[in-house]
Amino acid sequence: MTEPTRPTRRELLKPVQLLGFAFAAAAFAGVVTLLSMGALQAGPAEDTQRAVVVALIVAGVSFIVTLVGLALLILVVDPAQVAKPIDGPVMRNDRTDRTDRDDAGTAPEADDKR
Repeated sequence: MTEPTRPTRRELLKPVQLLGFAFAAAAFAGVVTLLSMGALQAGPAEDTQRAVVVALIVAGVSFIVTLVGLALLILVVDPAQVAKPIDGPVMRNDRTDRTDRDDAGTAPEADDKR
């Protein structure tokens, strides 16, 4: 029997999926704007037209903002790590924690305030 393969980061970060997520966020924002402005209620045609225009603008802005935000988050990923298989938590820190040490390389003294 073959061992199941683990997905690589490249497989997890496909551009089509990111575009789909941005499109879904834009569609959601557009529908919420459309419904909140009362486009489906009986009223003057100008109000319905204004609601549709505002909903399209909100959807376009949310699409661009979501896409740029996801692109900036992808820039955080190290390109050398893209082809490696993921076999554990992504944010795990295997290195020794250097934030606990001062400049001399020793652990800071604990304050005993009782």
